[in-house]
Amino acid sequence: MRSNSARQPARTRTLTAAAAVCLLAATGAGAASAAPDHDRRGGHHGGHRAGVSAEAWGTTPDGTPVERWTLVNGGMTVRVLTYGGIVQSLEVPDARGEVENVVLGFDDLEGYVTSNNPGPYFGAVIGRYGNRIAGGTFTLDGVQHQLPLNDGPNTLHGGTDSFDKRVWRATPLPGRAQVGLRLELTSPDGDQGFPGELQAAVTYSLDRHQQLRVDYEATTDAPTVVNLTQHTYWNLAGEDSGTIYDHELTIDADAYTPVDDTLIPTGEIAPVAGTPMDFRRATPVGERIRQPFEQILRGQGYDHNWVLDRDSEDGLEDAAELRDPDSGRTLRIATTEPGLQFYSGNFLDGTLVGTGGSVYRQGDGLALETQHFPDSPNQEQFPSTVLRPGETYESTTVFSLSD
Repeated sequence: MRSNSARQPARTRTLTAAAAVCLLAATGAGAASAAPDHDRRGGHHGGHRAGVSAEAWGTTPDGTPVERWTLVNGGMTVRVLTYGGIVQSLEVPDARGEVENVVLGFDDLEGYVTSNNPGPYFGAVIGRYGNRIAGGTFTLDGVQHQLPLNDGPNTLHGGTDSFDKRVWRATPLPGRAQVGLRLELTSPDGDQGFPGELQAAVTYSLDRHQQLRVDYEATTDAPTVVNLTQHTYWNLAGEDSGTIYDHELTIDADAYTPVDDTLIPTGEIAPVAGTPMDFRRATPVGERIRQPFEQILRGQGYDHNWVLDRDSEDGLEDAAELRDPDSGRTLRIATTEPGLQFYSGNFLDGTLVGTGGSVYRQGDGLALETQHFPDSPNQEQFPSTVLRPGETYESTTVFSLSD
């Protein structure tokens, strides 16, 4: 969504971890270092706690300090790194009240620095442009722009040194009904080949109903393209529990965008009916993933953009639902975006060790990335990703978890 009436963000200031803890003490929000109370009979609303706090989490190779922020509200705890805006863990109870981390990731900063890009992009904020741009080039207002090639002949997720490898400025947003964390980043003109200085902000908000809301904002001083998204990998049975092939997935989409052999959209909007791409009814992820369907063969599984069925251009609408039949956990996704990239973890190859100490193999997690379509700067028939001075890029996605 782009608005010509660019609303001004609230005045904020970046706090150190120590200052943030002092602020929480003053507001009575409470520290988030302790796990929330849970009703062992499965009712995790027995004792409400809300808080946001920070801890030092190492330094990048150039010496920049990194913090890990903890958001806790009711039954859910989310940990976010200032490095890459990464959701490092998300702990939530199942139907029996058992708490598990349900997102894939690493247990230290080194794992993210050395293995996350190029690689799986576990939990990261993706920018400036989520997904692929063909040939690493696009033309805007008659000027061609060249981006780094980091995915064969194409550019993936913004380039080689993109938003997932930057340290963001953090400001806590304490409260009682809702807690949050605002992350801000300045991307200079020419960053990874993209024109214009971009001021970007991502706000994570966690309410007492186990809803994690992600709000994106961006402004530019020159015409550019923007497509921000969040790249968390989900395994609702627990991040070290094995494959997600038995998870039941529903995507509210009658069509998808087929890809060529480099995973660039061909430009066609194809119906899902009668194909393994049809998730209009809840279907186990693994039920058709081995079928000899050309699109699945090209992605070695699912790695495609679904064209969401929408009633409006920019309202928050339901997009997908994921359910683990064993734990009973259900993830519901609502978004303002027109597309959803479903990636079934096809390239996890057993070389990465996750937070729980297990090796991640193919299909051990899946990503559901709300987005504009891949390669939109080169495909005029797709919804535009152009952002101009005086406009504000705005996008919202809500991840709701229940048992």
